[in-house]
Parts: sequence; C-alpha cells; structure tokens
Amino acid sequence: MMSFALLQAAAAGATRTSSGLEILPPPPSGGVWFLATIVKMLITFTIYMVGVMLVIWAERRICAFIQDRRGPNRVGPHGLLQSVADGVKNIMKEETYPGQAYLPLFVLAPAMSFTTALLVWAVIPYGAPWESRWGTIDMALAPLPVGFLYILAIASLGVYGIVLAGWSSNNKYALLGGLRSSAQMISYEISMGMAIIPVLILAGNVSLSRIVSQQAGRGLHWNVLTCTIAWFIFFVSAFAETNRVPFDLPEAESELIAGYHAEYSAMKFSMFFIAEYANVMTSCALMSTLFLGGWDIPFTVWDNVAPHTFLKTLVTFAFFWAKILFFVFVFIWVRWTLPRFRYDQLMALGWKIMLPTALAYVVFIAAMTLGLDAAGIHPASWQYAVIMLAANIIIAVLLFTFLDKGRLVSPAYSRLDKRNLEKLRQLDARRARLAPAHSEGGAD
Repeated sequence: MMSFALLQAAAAGATRTSSGLEILPPPPSGGVWFLATIVKMLITFTIYMVGVMLVIWAERRICAFIQDRRGPNRVGPHGLLQSVADGVKNIMKEETYPGQAYLPLFVLAPAMSFTTALLVWAVIPYGAPWESRWGTIDMALAPLPVGFLYILAIASLGVYGIVLAGWSSNNKYALLGGLRSSAQMISYEISMGMAIIPVLILAGNVSLSRIVSQQAGRGLHWNVLTCTIAWFIFFVSAFAETNRVPFDLPEAESELIAGYHAEYSAMKFSMFFIAEYANVMTSCALMSTLFLGGWDIPFTVWDNVAPHTFLKTLVTFAFFWAKILFFVFVFIWVRWTLPRFRYDQLMALGWKIMLPTALAYVVFIAAMTLGLDAAGIHPASWQYAVIMLAANIIIAVLLFTFLDKGRLVSPAYSRLDKRNLEKLRQLDARRARLAPAHSEGGAD
C-alpha cells in the first residue's frame, strides 16, 4: 500500500518533503480548470512576447556597452520602446515578394519558425503548483506526462520553417543558408537529445514536473552539478540550434548577405527576427528546467513543503525567470565576444566531439547510477550529490585538459598536423632563400 501511495503521489506531481512525498489535493473541476488554462495562456503569451521585445532591447544595450557606445536611448526611457517603434515600422512597411518565389511556402515559413518556439512553452512548469480552494493548479499550460517527448517532437519542426524559407525564395544565397541551417540543426539536435538522457536517468521519468521535483531541495541535486558534462553539451548545442554566434553560419552576413531570409521584408522579416529570440528564451527555459532545478529556490526547502500557497507560486515564478534571464545574458555576452566558426569546424565539432562525448557520458551516468544504487546510497541523499559532483569534476578535467588542449574546439584550429605545417614552413623558407638569387640572375 505504501508503494502504491508513493506512485500515486508521483503521478499527481507531488513535491519532495523531509519525510518523503506528499499527495497534493486533486486537480480543479472542469470549469475552473478551463478558466485557469485560459488565464495561463494569456499570461504566458503576454510575458513571452514582452520578454522577447525586452531581450532584443537588452541585446542592443549590452552590445553597445561592450563596444563602448550608447545603443538605443531615444524612444522611451533608456530606449525601452525602441523595439515597439521597430515593430510599428515593420507593420507599416509594404510587403515585397520575389517574382520567382513559391508564395504559399514563402508566406508559411516565417509563421512555422515562430510557432514551434512558442508551442514548446506549453509543457514547461514555470512555478510551484498552487493549492487553491478549487484544487491544485499546475503552473504549466499542459503538464503532460510525456513532456520531454513533446519537446523533442515540436522543437524538431523548427528547421522546416528555415529550410522552406530558403527553398521557396528561389534565391541561391537563401537556399544555401537554408541548407546550412538544416545540416547544422539536425547535427546538433542529436547531441542535444543525447545530453538530456542522463537527466532522464536520474529523474526516472520523462515528465518535466517530475524532473523539477527530482532536483528539489537545497540546490545540491541540480543536474548542472550531477550532470555537468550533459549541461555543457546541451548549452553548446543550444547556440547551434538557435543559429547564434559562434554558430551563425546559416545567416552569415559576410558570406550569404542575410542567409535564408534574404528575400523577406517588413513583418515577415521581423517574424524570423522574433523567432530567433523566442528560440533563445525557449532554450534558456529548458536549460533552467532540466539543469538548474526549474522553479526550485536554492539553499532552502521552503518552496518544496506544504502549504503550497499563492505566495510560493509567485516567488518560484520570479526565481525561474531570473534563471532564464541569466542564460539570456550569457547568450548575448557570447555573441559579442566570440568569432564565428568555419563551417567544417562546426560540423566536426558536432559529429566528432559532441556526439561521441554525449554517448560516452550516457554510459558513464548509467554506470554511476547502478554503482551508487548497489552501494545503498539513496539518490535523495547529500552523499549521492557530492559523489556525482566529484565524478563530474574529474571527467571535466580529463575532457578539457588532456583530450582537447585547445586544438579541436578553438576557432583558430587548422586541420594540418604539426608535420605538414613544418614542411610548409621549410618550403616557405627555401623559397625565401632562392628569391634573392633569382632576382640577381634577372638583373644580370
């Protein structure tokens, strides 16, 4: 009976307490559930769109700070309404269509890119459940028991918008950008999916609510500590999936004019622009959920024990968005700091380094989990978290110090080995010695 009660509590999305799992009150009735869902949809969409607008403003201000200039500062206080002015301008501009474009797909592509990023948010829990007088209300639009599988299915559709935009434009530069993007996103999508498997092994479930509750506590069980290499692979893959520097090859301005959206104008161009930042926010939300405890507040268990009041929901909601904004800042910081990879380096990093490392790490986490279970160390104990953290530190040192040594990941890396490079240097020196002799013979 006790095991059945624990299973029932886990299925109901119960949170961890000092004495184990507790069963939350049942969900609200049909009418209350429908009204709560409508309210959550409006709040989520509003915050999401306003957040995208503010992230665009933040990137322009932060890059201006990095480059020692002012950035947008005339429309609204500190330029906060500059994105609104740009949006109004693009809405008012006349749409242009290439003469040879395939219009049905040309019009559909921007909407596909934006919609897929927005749909992923349906299963992300952005706050602690609220025990209202009408029942327990989950802080997710659709708390599916297969939330992780839903994310993989929906996120993989985003590449279609980019590919269709490049193909339907009937422009060689746009087509090349679309092909680059499809190869890049498919390559790193595999590494990103493999990086999440260690998280699923530790959680024992594919529900995002269960993954968050597995990390609940004082922050020791956050997957960024127990699955550090998986977090790093997911983090790097997120840059490639969102086409951000140093993986912005699909829209490299210096090579492809603008990439897959070269033929777009007005609001359709803005849709791709918004979709990029929407994907950045979605990737940051997934990283926060899978590796930083989601809405869990570190160094305390106040948010994990009853009663689950509305105040706890608001505080956990604020902490969740603080984690998202931290990762957004890192995305912006990296864009205006690192140079772009070459395309062969990008593909080599994904297939020769990221994917084998992710596969080996899945085996390592599975072996560690079985070993600690055989040793009788419970996954919720602090000893379990400390042992996993120590093992990850050792793996990280071996991976970044002894295996890489700056030769594979560095953008300055050349495919020439030292012997061939030395031959070229000797040949160049021989030519330099022979040049004066030839010049003297020519003078005679």
